[in-house]
Amino acid sequence: MMTREQVRALRMHALGLDSPRMSSVDEVVTWFGAMQAQDLASGLWSLGMRLAPGQPRGVADVRAALERGEALRTWPMRGTIHLVPSRDARWMLDLMGAKPLAGAPKRRAYLGLTDEDAERALAVLREALAGRRLTRTQCVEALSEAGVPTSSQRAYHLLWFAAQSGVTCIAADVDGEQAFALLGEWAPEQVEFDRDTALATIAGRYFRSHGPATVKDFSRWTGLGMRECRAGIEAASSGGARADERSVELHSIELRSIDTEDGPMVVAAHTLDADPIEASVWTIPPGFDEYMLGYGDRSGFVTEQGFARVVPGKNGVFRSTLVREGSVIGTWKRTEQASGVSVAIEPFAPHELAADAEGSFALSTTERDEVERQFARYGEFLGQPLTVTWAE
Repeated sequence: MMTREQVRALRMHALGLDSPRMSSVDEVVTWFGAMQAQDLASGLWSLGMRLAPGQPRGVADVRAALERGEALRTWPMRGTIHLVPSRDARWMLDLMGAKPLAGAPKRRAYLGLTDEDAERALAVLREALAGRRLTRTQCVEALSEAGVPTSSQRAYHLLWFAAQSGVTCIAADVDGEQAFALLGEWAPEQVEFDRDTALATIAGRYFRSHGPATVKDFSRWTGLGMRECRAGIEAASSGGARADERSVELHSIELRSIDTEDGPMVVAAHTLDADPIEASVWTIPPGFDEYMLGYGDRSGFVTEQGFARVVPGKNGVFRSTLVREGSVIGTWKRTEQASGVSVAIEPFAPHELAADAEGSFALSTTERDEVERQFARYGEFLGQPLTVTWAE
């Protein structure tokens, strides 16, 4: 039976957090399938921290990759913004967008919008975005000028609806502001999968990048039902996942069921053969990284008390985390200053740590130096001077 410690080590390898080894933004996003990214700054670091040494991996390089279309942001599942491979956006929306779209009429009724308003918004955006991208402000102005209601949360819903319907996507920013484009123009070369292959592909990508994980974790991540998730796992294991010539290799992903302290889980077979010995002890994922958002059950790497520190007030806003050997032992917060960036680290109290991490509370000078080296890399990524402070 696999221990929690072993599960954490394999997950850190699957998540690309033990040692950065990917060569491009496209490779990172394709490996995961999708990466939660409603906060763009968090998403940029999620990409950058996984790029191998020697690769262009500053924030400007990552932004340039998004400008080139190596990935885009949209709402592929759970009504939440994710980074996805640009060529895969449409089949992912088709596979996992039905449930969020089914709930849209009820949300519109609450907001005081009609189905006719939503269809009118699609027509307006198709015309306004033809041959160009527009900022969020410009999109809202176009809707308002056409007589479509945009006050309160109406504008957000309509922009979401257009992207969820596959009409638009979130393109690379324009002058620091979120921008939209027609999906068919921003990413015209879309991969086409039948439903069975799509299920197999998303299952293979999820478990190779998150495993070991449970079927419930996978169901929560995709928003798909348990029956569909099991079908996807079975299809992936039998070679149902495939790739086109532009994708990171996907076929022949063998998925295995294993027994763990927390019950049965699924893992890609090649992950079991990985050697995590050289894994970095310390990692500093941003708040909305797949490390935290990729699982429904987080009890294996953060205590209930610790999670309350990560998401204060359970408001859905995740703080960035300080992670040692796969366990959360603190949080950190970035603050922009005139002289650069300041990072404040708050280690957990002993009662907020998992039993097998209690010895990590009183960090030695050497350990703090190791942590600060991780943040030095973050400063290099940002291209700004970075200072670190510790809460006592």
